[in-house]
Amino acid sequence: MLDWLLDTDPALRWQVERDLAGAPPAVWQATRARVATEGFGAALLAKQDDDGQWAGGAFFPKAFIEQMQAREAEQQAEQQATEATAVGDAATSAGTPAGDTTDDGPSADDAEAAAASDAEPEQDSAWSGQPYTATTWSLVTLREWGLDAAALDGTADKLAANSHWEYDDLPYWGGEVDCCINGFTLANGAWLGEDMSDLARWFVEHQQPEGGWNCEWVEGSTRASFHSTLNSLKGLLAWEQLTGRNDTRDARHAGEEYLLRRRLLYRESTGELVGPWADCLAYPFRWVYSALNAADYFREASVLDGTAPDERMADAIAVIRDARQPDGRWRQERRHPGEVWFEIDVPVGEPSPWFTLVATRVLDWWDAAGPVPETASRAH
Repeated sequence: MLDWLLDTDPALRWQVERDLAGAPPAVWQATRARVATEGFGAALLAKQDDDGQWAGGAFFPKAFIEQMQAREAEQQAEQQATEATAVGDAATSAGTPAGDTTDDGPSADDAEAAAASDAEPEQDSAWSGQPYTATTWSLVTLREWGLDAAALDGTADKLAANSHWEYDDLPYWGGEVDCCINGFTLANGAWLGEDMSDLARWFVEHQQPEGGWNCEWVEGSTRASFHSTLNSLKGLLAWEQLTGRNDTRDARHAGEEYLLRRRLLYRESTGELVGPWADCLAYPFRWVYSALNAADYFREASVLDGTAPDERMADAIAVIRDARQPDGRWRQERRHPGEVWFEIDVPVGEPSPWFTLVATRVLDWWDAAGPVPETASRAH
């Protein structure tokens, strides 16, 4: 299996050398340096626009936004035409009984929906697609592949001058209102040498009472979400790693506790699996929560904090272990739909080198700490 993993793109191979093969730093660092000039890394760098962006947009491609705006304008015109017709029909039928329109108050269904709104959010929109070619996703990908930030010299300044968020046209490095987007931006900015102190503080100021975060806070939500919390945590962890600062560490630990109380998988209120995405293997992870995505985060956080694995991760670890095939590899189970520059992993059903890398290093980290009972099984 190790030979199979080593026969991959430099973006993956250097991590295999470092995390699984035990190669000396000189070896894996040399492979990592090739990310800028070979394979996936070089191909994605070549897609960058002259103004520092990718696909002409901050989070969404320019063409995608233009298509959405055109569609909205068309729908608005259709709605106005429908309303005009309805007004005309009403004028001709004035005085005619319209039937029983009495509102007897909220129905049982309404009450059930209201109760559900107070429960932990399921975020089933995790199955929805979106394009992954614009600036933020390209930077996240290059950073996670281990690209030396020097290969993007000047990009931070170009983005400060030329890139604005689709939300309210806000300046790029200041972030916007979405926790996930701000988590990506915090990490990307710190990586490229930007002063991201204000955005780091934003996470402390926008943490939910139960410890996590929710991108829907701007709509009034006071509950945290698995997706938003993990992406916020990943941004804060990268910020600490890249800057050496610890002024957001308490907030990070509180966010970790939110997930650990739920054992990385379950609703705290009912003990049920939080969503079908929680135990699903889909790479690239994108913004979607999964047990493996979270477990790899906790592995990395434990290295920075010098702590052992938390036993409340045991069920998530069991899910990961249960997905391992007899040959020691993990299969791709799903691809998050959406436009990409090019494919970087295998089709659904085939053994995934990316999953095999991440899952193996998570299990190695967990097993090195000693036996912990694992009782969970996969829900699908």
